[in-house]
Amino acid sequence: MYDGIIQDLIDEFGRLPGIGPKSAQRIAFHILQTESFDVSRLAQLLTDLREKVRFCQICGNVAEQETCGICRDPRRSPASICVVEEAKDVVAIERTREFRGLYHVLGGAISPIDGIGPDDLRIAQLLGRLSDGAVTEVIIATDPNLEGEATATYLTRLLVQPNLTVSRLASGLPVGGDLEYADEVTLGRAFEGRRTVER
Repeated sequence: MYDGIIQDLIDEFGRLPGIGPKSAQRIAFHILQTESFDVSRLAQLLTDLREKVRFCQICGNVAEQETCGICRDPRRSPASICVVEEAKDVVAIERTREFRGLYHVLGGAISPIDGIGPDDLRIAQLLGRLSDGAVTEVIIATDPNLEGEATATYLTRLLVQPNLTVSRLASGLPVGGDLEYADEVTLGRAFEGRRTVER
């Protein structure tokens, strides 16, 4: 334990996901010991993040405008929507260059243990996007873990509409893993091998 500001900084970094006490300490001391580290730029970027970055009004992806670049891109197919849990999953799928449709970010997954139900996710917004019949395929790309599977099952039962194909990413992704950690080849193969969900 350190005194004052250094311990406060270590504690603050330790609150970030994936940063344990030792990593938090290493980051804090790196900032302290590296004279070339631009602390003011980091502070400005964090301030700009809070002030300028928001979530797309259409899909829920991160954006610096009302809508994200993917939703504004006229080259994307509006007939296909890929449903993901978090905005970081959009980046993982985009790296594969296999999907040219639009996205819908749920903002999480159904998790009764954590008190997250369907009403806590952006499912109503997804149904609103499907209401005009222009979308012909929904690809469910939730994480291959218990919460992701529960969310996929719920969506599959909910998305019973004429002329709408519902598919789920194929095997190849490790059970219990997160999309953001899957490599491009594994995720690309899973995307190519997606299957229609039986109802």
